[in-house]
Amino acid sequence: MGTRRLAREYCLKMLYLADISKTNKTKELSLFGLETLKEDALTFANNIITETLKNKDLIDKTIIKYAKNWTLDRMPALDRNILRIATYEILFTDIPIAAIIDEAIEIAKKYSTENSGRFVNGILDKIKNERTN
Repeated sequence: MGTRRLAREYCLKMLYLADISKTNKTKELSLFGLETLKEDALTFANNIITETLKNKDLIDKTIIKYAKNWTLDRMPALDRNILRIATYEILFTDIPIAAIIDEAIEIAKKYSTENSGRFVNGILDKIKNERTN
């Protein structure tokens, strides 16, 4: 498994924790960072966590725009946070979109429900056009 995949999984855990505990304070979240990531992966992960929380309103609006017949509250918390991470990366980084979507699908398959991979793919496939427009 790649270093960035591990970093994204770490991000998912931290954002899931922030979501269910209703906090966005990265200092509090860092207390739960019990995983050991290489320094570059930890930097990558911390940037995603910080920037995703900072841009959460825009990210959530983007997800809602493309999630037909879904509200964020109805989505499984893991799917919601996988979508937040990937949407942040699509909108704010220069990482290849195909890699972002592939990683999100694989993480959804690993951590969430049987249908989560397809669900995440469907929404991210629509969001990818936000960066190219």
